[in-house]
Amino acid sequence: MTQRGFTLIEMLLGLIVTSFIAQLAVPGFKGLLESQQRQSVAQSLAAGLRYARMEAITRNQAVVIHANDRDWSLGWRVILDVSGRGHQDDDNPVLLERQGDGRVPVAGNGPVTNQVRFSGLGEPVFAGGGFRAGTVHVCDTSQAQSLYQIVLAPSGRISLRSDKTEQALCRADAGIVGLRAASGPAVPSASRT
Repeated sequence: MTQRGFTLIEMLLGLIVTSFIAQLAVPGFKGLLESQQRQSVAQSLAAGLRYARMEAITRNQAVVIHANDRDWSLGWRVILDVSGRGHQDDDNPVLLERQGDGRVPVAGNGPVTNQVRFSGLGEPVFAGGGFRAGTVHVCDTSQAQSLYQIVLAPSGRISLRSDKTEQALCRADAGIVGLRAASGPAVPSASRT
């Protein structure tokens, strides 16, 4: 008589080998998922900035993209700045909004700490009219490194770079401290925990 199937010992041995291989694969898969999340956040924010600039040029009117709750990692909103008060005026129409979960740290340097205003010509400007340029960093969660940079040139050109660089804005200790870049003087903003 021929025997079909597996013995209990063969099944247990196969289960042990499978679980061992799974334990080796999980950390690498987790790193891959985190990397994909960071890349997605960077691409989404760069696309949002490009959309805001395009809308400003198309409408020949100021458009503002600002971080939700002053934190780019929580998402952003693009608004048509009809009143000239930007996101502080709830009557300004929202053109596009993206929500973030805050798991991927994102920090902008001085001029792009939490908002960017595009003039009707597509140039990034302060509320008072001066040109602005800056970089928004998508940070590593475990190190003070910027893994992706969304660079805003004074001409309005937006580029996405993927250089691994040391960045003080990406520190995890006691939060990220940046400078507000509204129309007024620079003031330290609240730290993020």
